[in-house]
Amino acid sequence: MRSGYTLPVFACAAAIAALHWLRQRQSLQVALVDLIEPAQIAEVPVEQVAGLSANMALAITRSAPGDNLDLTKNTPIWALVEWGGVGDEPVTIKGGEGIGKQTKADNQAAIYSYAQRLLKENLSRLLAADERIIVTIILPEGRSLAVRTSNSAFGVVEGLSLLGTTGISQPLSSPDQLDAFRSELQHKASLFESLVFCIGENGLDLAPKIGINPEKLVKTANWLGPMLVEADALGVKEILLFGYHGKLMKLAGGIFHTHHHLADGRREVLAAQCALAGLSKQDIEVVFHSPTAEAALKHLKALDAATGSDWVNQVYSAIAETIDARCHEYIQSQSSRGAPVTVCGSILFDRDRKIIVKSKTACNLLGNLC
Repeated sequence: MRSGYTLPVFACAAAIAALHWLRQRQSLQVALVDLIEPAQIAEVPVEQVAGLSANMALAITRSAPGDNLDLTKNTPIWALVEWGGVGDEPVTIKGGEGIGKQTKADNQAAIYSYAQRLLKENLSRLLAADERIIVTIILPEGRSLAVRTSNSAFGVVEGLSLLGTTGISQPLSSPDQLDAFRSELQHKASLFESLVFCIGENGLDLAPKIGINPEKLVKTANWLGPMLVEADALGVKEILLFGYHGKLMKLAGGIFHTHHHLADGRREVLAAQCALAGLSKQDIEVVFHSPTAEAALKHLKALDAATGSDWVNQVYSAIAETIDARCHEYIQSQSSRGAPVTVCGSILFDRDRKIIVKSKTACNLLGNLC
């Protein structure tokens, strides 16, 4: 497995190259970036550098996340650097075209803490005490790529995020990463009989806020099937699946690897459950043709608000119970223990991190997880 770097690293490399041009009037072929996390230096090729004026330069790098199913692979990253600044900050960072906006944070650029730290620490070292620069990060393809992500479900619109806690790209869909998740599961299974599976960071962050013991959390990324089978083989008695509804509902359709490159099925699951619940043909068609699971949920909420109905609860309760049943069937079909298989319950939350539904089994499990 060939590793690569995260998007913030390429943004930082482009900014370093642009600043180098401003100072030296020379183009860098390779920018050296201190990753900070981990403590190592990355050598990043610079594709192009252009001086736009005496006080402004633009540099371009290209994303290379390694052997990873990453939609940003080969996408260009631009950094526009100009002399000037805001207040006493040596480095002011802005989001340009293609960088998402955080709707829950006054439309601030979706450039998160690690990316901010990476840019500021690397660039500050290259500045004299009295120098100030403004750095604008641009992703020319960011807006078009964003429609293929679930960013909008978590309040990021009009582009991609510079997200992550490390400079090394972590291939969450690679067999190597599955081995790392299994290792963590094996350790926690030796300590607890009841565990919580979270697909991503939102679940890991939200679970403790509703009282779940953080020591019992296990990250699975998209490898829910293999992780459920591993938990059963290790003798884990109970698993709570805690995640964003647009991901977890795939399990109700028998999809146990949830990466969008491999399978989807969300609209089919939603439409089928709406039909079984008795929703009108017209509204089922709206749900089926919704661009995202969040949009379909919004439509059901609007129906409830307008008519006093209970479609969200009916449909999502059925989805949660179906997830539990499909997980039981899946584990049972793979189990060789010759004993009762691991019990699964599910909790689904929405884009605002508000819980939509808890399955009956999930309600019973929560007491053992807090």
